Amino acid sequence: MAMNPSPNDPRMPYVAGDSHDELPQHGGSGRSAFDFRYITAAIRSNLLLILLIVAAFVGIAVVVTMLDTPRYTATATVQINDTTTRVLGQQQEDSQQEMMGGLDTDRFLKTQIEVLQSRGLAMKIVQKLKLADDQRFFASQEVELPKGLPADQRERMAAALVQGNLKAGLPRDSRIATISWTGTDAATSARIANAYANEFIQTDLQRKYDSSAYARNFISDQLAGTRARLEQSERALNTYSRGAGLISTRDALTSASNKDGGSGGGSVTTSSLVQLNTVANDATAKRIAAEGEWRALNSGSLLSSTAVANNPTVSLLLGEKARLESELQQERSTHLDGYPTVRAKAQQLGAIDKQIGQIANNVRESVRAQYAAAAETESKLKAQVSQLKDETLGEQDRTVQYALLAREADTNRQVYDGLLQRFKQLNASAGISLSNISIVDSAEVPGGPSSPNLVKNVLAGLILGIGLAAATVFIKDQFDDSIRVPEDVENKLSLPLLGVVPRTHGDDPDIALADPKSPISEAYNSLRSSLLFSTPDGLPHIMLVTSAQPAEGKTTSSFAIASSFARMGRSVLLIDADLRRPSLHRRIDYDNQRGFSTLLTTQDTLESAMLASSVPNLTLLTSGPIPPSPTELLTSVRIEEVLQQAARQFDVVIIDSPPILGLADSPQIAALADGVVFVVEADRSRRGALKTALRRLRAMRPVLLGVVLTKFDPLKAGNRYSEYYGYEYYQYSSSKADT
Repeated sequence: MAMNPSPNDPRMPYVAGDSHDELPQHGGSGRSAFDFRYITAAIRSNLLLILLIVAAFVGIAVVVTMLDTPRYTATATVQINDTTTRVLGQQQEDSQQEMMGGLDTDRFLKTQIEVLQSRGLAMKIVQKLKLADDQRFFASQEVELPKGLPADQRERMAAALVQGNLKAGLPRDSRIATISWTGTDAATSARIANAYANEFIQTDLQRKYDSSAYARNFISDQLAGTRARLEQSERALNTYSRGAGLISTRDALTSASNKDGGSGGGSVTTSSLVQLNTVANDATAKRIAAEGEWRALNSGSLLSSTAVANNPTVSLLLGEKARLESELQQERSTHLDGYPTVRAKAQQLGAIDKQIGQIANNVRESVRAQYAAAAETESKLKAQVSQLKDETLGEQDRTVQYALLAREADTNRQVYDGLLQRFKQLNASAGISLSNISIVDSAEVPGGPSSPNLVKNVLAGLILGIGLAAATVFIKDQFDDSIRVPEDVENKLSLPLLGVVPRTHGDDPDIALADPKSPISEAYNSLRSSLLFSTPDGLPHIMLVTSAQPAEGKTTSSFAIASSFARMGRSVLLIDADLRRPSLHRRIDYDNQRGFSTLLTTQDTLESAMLASSVPNLTLLTSGPIPPSPTELLTSVRIEEVLQQAARQFDVVIIDSPPILGLADSPQIAALADGVVFVVEADRSRRGALKTALRRLRAMRPVLLGVVLTKFDPLKAGNRYSEYYGYEYYQYSSSKADT
């Protein structure tokens, strides 16, 4: 069955000189980075090469495994905690004030692993086990026991071997460290691994003891110096206190100096000044309050003042006055002012007003007396405060030096007490620290070798072989510009795929084209449909059919395309423009005495050289006699006149041109055509020919309609994963099968 291009094929014409002047590299935007179909096809097409590379690496891995000496790995495990417990008296105290943070814990554990892998610890293992003179140890490392070397050089050599075969690790989120040692002797491996675990703990304890001894010696020296300074400062303080006649205690003076910046506030004079100053401030506040009340009484009416209004007697009289005024008002509403009851009420009201005035004056005098007393008290207290200030200032002059000496003595005493307490703690805890490292599992003698591991080595060889094979196939694919499957057209050429023509097995292509039900006929029918919609205006009027190299199927394709359009009822002219190796005349058995070259060298009409064909509506124009210089004819003005005349007389003009490489004919004609169909033979070795041909063709800026892939065989191993695989499985059934 015929094959159509992918529905994603662009139908717009490709015009050279746009944004795609250069061909894309392999694996460009046309193909996904993980095109599994293409990858699978590449693997199948290079399967033998891949198998050879992988087999070679696997074979090398097997040979290396067989020749390698068996080695045994013994492993011990230890637990590393980030805190240490010490026993002090009857209590247990954590040596760390706080638990380490997450980052500090990681650093601590990594530090312990580095200590475990240190050269110093390896040297201790050598000295403890006497490995420098151990023939069995050197044999396990496949090294001859050095003779004639000094002992220190043998120890350094043995330590390097011990350190080089050690492997210490700490799994993530775990405190269990593994100590593994590898050698050709199983017992020696277990002995050294256990020695590492034990010596690691001993080294940790020794390091703590050494650091404690250093601290004790340092603090002891500091205590001696601090004690001498304390005695000297105490003597200086007593001497100055006796000479200055100061009786203030040092504790009180120091407390006051800390609070008041060295003011000597611990003396009796200073205390009296502070107390009296507080009383004077209170007296000033009372005087200000009394003065304000007195001024308020003098600034307005007595009855409006707060002191008078708050007087209980005045309040009672004001209430009585209000009652009499009410009764007087009632009497006056019924009697005249001379009426006896009215006069009596008025006399009572006058008496009450007089009493209120007297009481208000009394309140005023009381406030004045309070103000005067407060002012006098304030004056006396300020005088006493001023006197005490002078005395205190004189005392401060004498206590400045005293305070300095007392502060120095107290500082020396505090330092001495702290050092003494720390020295006692160090003496109590020396030598009784518990290690934060403990053995979880001791190393046992390995029951079998840890290396070489045949499965592991074969797997590594397999992985390396696959990697190298993948790189080889990738590099090979990068340098391969052959079009093997239809998908390569868009990926490698960035051109639309117009159609795919299958390879004919055994039959002549002309015989297959004569059968309208054959796969090749269906393929060209599909190509015809693609050409009908290859441009926005539909089918191009003049189409050039060309290829990069000879024998790619362009002549057969030209004839098939022309025949297909002719069967649609369109008038078609097929021109054989290959003036070097023409072939159309042999297809129709014509002597080729007149043809395209005749029209280019004369002014004869187009009808004088045209030939009718066996296909209705199809007219042929053979190449004619081969001229001595075809390029000059194809670049003349006459060719344009001939093509214009053909375009006026026929619906479709198809030009079969020579190959592009090595010739200038096709690019010249392409500039005159309305569209170019590029024929590419599938699975043909190119070596850059395809890119070069398209680059030359694009230099003329033609309209590239697309690519026709010819001689495509999907049954080949490399093409089985193309989208076009299996097209032959759907064909016309025979009449016998239909019945």
